[in-house]
Amino acid sequence: MTTSTHDRLASLAPALDAAGQSHLVKWCEAIDGESRDRLLDELVSVDLDLLAGLVRGEGLHEEASGDLEPPETVDASDPAALERRTAGEALLREGKVAAFTVAGGQGTRLGWNGPKGTFPATPVTGRPLFRVFAEQILATEQRFGGGPIAWYVMTSPANDAATQSFFRDNNDFGLAAGQIRFIVQGTMPSVDDAGRILLAAKDRVALNPDGHGGSIRALHESGALAEMRSSGVEQISYFQVDNPLVRILDPLFLGFHAADPRSSGEMSGKMVPKRNSGEKVGVFCRRGGRTGVVEYSDLPADLAESIDGDRRLRFRAGNIAVHAISVAFAERLASGERGFGLPFHRAHKKVPHLDLATGSPVDPTAPNAIKFETFVFDAMPLAERALVMETSRGEEFAPIKNAEGEDSPASSREAQSERAAAWLETRGVKVARHPDGRVAATIEIQPRTALCAADLATQALPDRIDPGSEVVI
Repeated sequence: MTTSTHDRLASLAPALDAAGQSHLVKWCEAIDGESRDRLLDELVSVDLDLLAGLVRGEGLHEEASGDLEPPETVDASDPAALERRTAGEALLREGKVAAFTVAGGQGTRLGWNGPKGTFPATPVTGRPLFRVFAEQILATEQRFGGGPIAWYVMTSPANDAATQSFFRDNNDFGLAAGQIRFIVQGTMPSVDDAGRILLAAKDRVALNPDGHGGSIRALHESGALAEMRSSGVEQISYFQVDNPLVRILDPLFLGFHAADPRSSGEMSGKMVPKRNSGEKVGVFCRRGGRTGVVEYSDLPADLAESIDGDRRLRFRAGNIAVHAISVAFAERLASGERGFGLPFHRAHKKVPHLDLATGSPVDPTAPNAIKFETFVFDAMPLAERALVMETSRGEEFAPIKNAEGEDSPASSREAQSERAAAWLETRGVKVARHPDGRVAATIEIQPRTALCAADLATQALPDRIDPGSEVVI
């Protein structure tokens, strides 16, 4: 062991011992060369005090007390909708909104070798998700004339290089130089049931992403929040990468969030009615006077299935992972007196690791480890008044999560065609449909053409769309 390496280990050892990680001190003493240096580099970056507290049960998510109630919601039929839309348009025109995409995932579940944002998502041209979002940003800039809209993209250590390469290869999809900023999601060590850090290899810690709630911390630690504030950005439009129907800069939602007295302007969320009681999406709820999200797995079955007087699910406000978050609120969460403001959740998972007794890899067949992660929606109860806006699933939610079935590429492409057909029919276009009402053609309306049905009023459109045709507008 070289003197420098010896000194590094000697410096770190007391902290490892105090955090219950003395097994790693012994392991570092047993390995040599570049492997030991690489492992020490990773261990130095671990927040051992935070991890030790989580292992002791400190800083973990606890369900709030009180009975659950459905949340109050607003929608486009609200009497104040026109006024709120005008307020949201002003925010966009004045350059006070940044787009923020959480895009740390890979396309593995879809059989796609690359970041999920590179997946070809649209029904005719196969535009990748990142291009769909970029074209929405360009169209919004063109409509409101507020100059370049800053776009922050959160990657993960696993896909950062590939994501940035994809943007370079596509010339940033026509966005201005410096308009896109990449930040990398944080990680947490996976630990065994005794709280000991696992190793993925002899010189690597078994790390897991710190959850989409880690996006707030990543914005802060990267300097992005300070950058937003200095450039006049007041609101963050947050969305996840897997939904090609997402309206990423919605003036109506932004206006309700920032200008409605029912909102404190700190954090708001969008919802769609759940398909059924078993749909695996979180649900917006009220408890103890605060609005938040309860995961589908945590919502008691009797509440999940309860029906209101209109024969609808009482707890139907499905969370679609679209939020408006003020920069000031994000700053308070990320740099409060007690550190990061969001609680961590424990998840019992299968984590491949190295057996330190034998030096052999272990591929577990049952959950063997604990992952700690945060969820961004846990910030909502921390807002003074969190607002929930209802929107249409057909208009704004067709995620690509599974290889087949619901929320798959096929179901998303069909939903995109259905929305395009509905928009065209509002302008008098005759769209071929099957006897059961499904659209009988494949239709793609690109964001630069229209961001909503009303935008088609100025476009040259066909009189009809025939069965089996593929149409790009």
